[in-house]
Amino acid sequence: MNTNIINLDVIRAAEVHTQPYRYIVGDGFLNEEKIPQLRQDFPKIEKPGFLTVEEVDQRGTFKQLIDELESSDMAEALSSKLGLDLDPHPRLTTVRRLSQLKDGRIHTDSESKLATFLVYMNDAWNDDGAGRLRVLKGPDDFDSMTAEIPPVMGTCFGFRRADNSWHGHKPFAGERRVVQITWLKDAAELERKKKRNTMAQFFKGIFGR
Repeated sequence: MNTNIINLDVIRAAEVHTQPYRYIVGDGFLNEEKIPQLRQDFPKIEKPGFLTVEEVDQRGTFKQLIDELESSDMAEALSSKLGLDLDPHPRLTTVRRLSQLKDGRIHTDSESKLATFLVYMNDAWNDDGAGRLRVLKGPDDFDSMTAEIPPVMGTCFGFRRADNSWHGHKPFAGERRVVQITWLKDAAELERKKKRNTMAQFFKGIFGR
């Protein structure tokens, strides 16, 4: 019986795309037998935006998911695809349940980030394209894309940060469950980002959404 939450063979078997930047896409990343419990254990977050995993209730299969995503085995599997040695680097793991219309704007990620991996956890996604992550050729046009990733249960996306690693999604408001792990250049960047994220959530609490 497979007791793991994640299936690293999905990463190992994924095709490596190099245009416009280096990335992989996969599905079936989550163990189907664990999905019902994952639904129940997903944190009951009531505010929008990404929260660090330290800020949410980690229990049961969700806690196991985070442990496996932050493991050396996970880092090594993704490293082999992205051409980086990620394991020595600190991890910043965040989780989102609720999206706002202002989320998903086209961006590349800051230079402090080496690589990012997202795991989506929504049962279905029927829409006009809103909320579907897009791999973009530039900063100005959501329709100038090379891939579109539906945020459905067990779909994953990993990429190597670059000056042209443009990505984002068309505006969507509502429940959009995702766990994101980012490997950072050093520990100082990790602490800085955690403090900034905590402060952002603090001001959202004061001034509302």
